[in-house]
Amino acid sequence: MDNIFVSAVVVAAGNSSRMGLKISKQFIDLGGEPVIAHTLRAFERSDVIDGVVVVCRENDKMQIENIVSEKGFNKVRATVLGGATRDESVRNGVFGCDERTTHFAIHDGARPLISQDDIKKVVACAVENGCAVLGTFVTDTIKVVNDKNEIISTPERSTLRAVQTPQVFEKSIYLKALKFAKENKEPVTDDCKLVENIGEKIHIVLGSETNIKLTTQNDIKLARNILKEVN
Repeated sequence: MDNIFVSAVVVAAGNSSRMGLKISKQFIDLGGEPVIAHTLRAFERSDVIDGVVVVCRENDKMQIENIVSEKGFNKVRATVLGGATRDESVRNGVFGCDERTTHFAIHDGARPLISQDDIKKVVACAVENGCAVLGTFVTDTIKVVNDKNEIISTPERSTLRAVQTPQVFEKSIYLKALKFAKENKEPVTDDCKLVENIGEKIHIVLGSETNIKLTTQNDIKLARNILKEVN
């Protein structure tokens, strides 16, 4: 892709509180390697990713930098510290990217099973349309409830998608969205919502069911089983 420079921003700055472990989930063993190594290798091997910035906690920075060095992840250009919230962390990562960047591919560090094919598809869609995100079909019936936990509506399931990462945005669009959020003091936990707030359209690219986010210990068990099946 001529004149395109895609920087992956890998967000690994969470406190892993829901995992219930003493270590960061980025360092949990997954098939003989820490979780973050699997995540970074996916972007290292991708021919549509030109650079990587890792966003992490101060306590994890040295260990992540050691992993990057030991594994030879040459695309990692910087390791920056996260903020108090996810949007602050992403902001720090974005401003740590190479100045040649034309598109940001924002990804959860705790999604180590992202495939080369999915990265390629979502980046291609964003290059063509400006913004794109991976998503899967919703199989459960979803209910909207009120503050009394009473059902008030049932969305049509065919219109719903479970959104994953990477979420890929043209640089100018994402910087505009960041500026809008800062001026309006609006904390956002989802990058798509950040961009939706300035009226931009985001295309959904069908992702893979195996691109799970590691949030609980059950997710770790599932990820290990998936790895066994693909290896």
